Amino acid sequence: MENFIVSARKYRPATFDTVVGQTSITSTLKNAIKRNHLAQAFLFTGPRGVGKTTCARILAKTINCENLNENIEACDKCESCVSFNNSASFNIHELDAASNNSVDDIRNLVDQVRIPPQVGKYKVYIIDEVHMLSPAAFNAFLKTLEEPPAYAKFILATTEKHKIIPTILSRCQIYDFKRITVEDIAKHIEYVAREESVEIEEEGVHIIAQKADGALRDALSIFDQIVSFSGNKVLYESVIQNLNVLDYDYYFKITDSIFNGDISKTLLIINEIIDNGFDGQYFIIGLGEHFRNLLVCKDPETIKLLEAGAAIKAKYSEQSANCKADCLIKALEINNDCDIYYKGSNNKQLHLEISLMKMCSLNQNKLNKISEEKKVEIPITPKPASQPKPEYKNPQIKTSGLTQATKQTQQSTQESQTFSTQKKVIPGTISIKTQNIEKKVEEAKEDYSTKSQQSVQEEKFNQEQLELAWKSFAKTIENKNAAFYSTLINRNPEIKDDFLIEISIENKFQEKEFEDNKQDLLTHLKNELKNTKIQFKSKIIENIKEEKLYFPQQILKKMEEKNPNITKLKNQLNLEIEF
Repeated sequence: MENFIVSARKYRPATFDTVVGQTSITSTLKNAIKRNHLAQAFLFTGPRGVGKTTCARILAKTINCENLNENIEACDKCESCVSFNNSASFNIHELDAASNNSVDDIRNLVDQVRIPPQVGKYKVYIIDEVHMLSPAAFNAFLKTLEEPPAYAKFILATTEKHKIIPTILSRCQIYDFKRITVEDIAKHIEYVAREESVEIEEEGVHIIAQKADGALRDALSIFDQIVSFSGNKVLYESVIQNLNVLDYDYYFKITDSIFNGDISKTLLIINEIIDNGFDGQYFIIGLGEHFRNLLVCKDPETIKLLEAGAAIKAKYSEQSANCKADCLIKALEINNDCDIYYKGSNNKQLHLEISLMKMCSLNQNKLNKISEEKKVEIPITPKPASQPKPEYKNPQIKTSGLTQATKQTQQSTQESQTFSTQKKVIPGTISIKTQNIEKKVEEAKEDYSTKSQQSVQEEKFNQEQLELAWKSFAKTIENKNAAFYSTLINRNPEIKDDFLIEISIENKFQEKEFEDNKQDLLTHLKNELKNTKIQFKSKIIENIKEEKLYFPQQILKKMEEKNPNITKLKNQLNLEIEF
């Protein structure tokens, strides 16, 4: 039985050109070798599995190669390259600082540095996990690192640069390795799969790349694990099953039900997800990422930020076209609040379900607002009283008991009727233009309508009536909007000048909740109190913590502030405080 070699070791890059995702660093190192501008010490820092130790080995091999090619790569044929490939090079030394971190280990290293190389140009010392050295070992290494022999090169590698003392950092050229992108990892996995004759779906490759979180070594380890599980044909379903990843379809289905306002379906989907063993916060994080991807698909310029396969990208683009950007942003805000307060919630599933129901109501609230805006209020004009038949010789109308606006309306209407009768029956009467009569009728109607509206708009109300209307609105939203209901119940409105209602708010969160829902409250109060001139004003107040009194002196001082006569009584009777 052959010994199995993991993909991370089997396909480890052997040249600068085969290093994945670190083009800027490899180009800099190659140019330094070409121009003979090599520093005496290098520090390679960055996350795990991104190629720090690999680049250190390639650099050590390349600078000792006797026959570099035009592309500044090792020849793999000279004595130095062959010995390096066989792990038998006497010029390249690797030290694990995690297990060799004492002063004595560094002193032994310094003693070795004094011996020049027998073959090749340089002696290279690669110290991995250098941040694990003790402070004394760092200080023992300082002088050698600053002024080494011309043939000695040091390459330090670490994942935690902040733990290295500044005096070491100042003596090194620092190269920051970045996380490898999902696309680069996916391409490398596809290459390894072809070499190993493994058939793998594109969506599955991207799931592995995303799960690796920028570390190529982790991605290859996951690939080996899944191949062991599935064999030489790896499907998307087997990848998500093995890695316990929530399927994209769940996010697409629940997003559709959210933006359709289907609360029942949304709750059934989240219940199914939790029954399948997925943690609620894991789902929240994934849903936020899904909403973010939908927003990214809104603009062709930002769609390149979407890290997914071609089939998944097509699904995102299709669903993004059916979701409005403002609703997506509000849903993201609700999702973010749910994520922040999830750990502190006693009933986590209920907390998650309430957040999803809020998201479902976003689109419905917008439709309700649009329908309210489209409503047109038609003023109701009272029907004019019955008119007596006009007398042609001396047309007069009795107007006693009517308002002035009604009198004008009736008079204008009678004039119109008289005019039409006179025009047909009685010749020789005075001719009046029809347009003037119609104008008078319309003016009379408008005057009456304006006065009747003013009487309604300016109806006065007191504090008790305001509080009753306030509480009646709160009851209507108790089951719909718990947060706003709590804000209204715990706050008492106050009447200011000119029908201005002032409410005190404790924090920015309550202020935002009030601003989002105040229009419905304002409409309710205008109808209940019959006054359309009502306006709101909110102010944030700071909670003043009541001073706690622990000692008798503090209690006496507080009593004296409230009632100065206590001081006089104490002095007259020569009273003292007992401890």
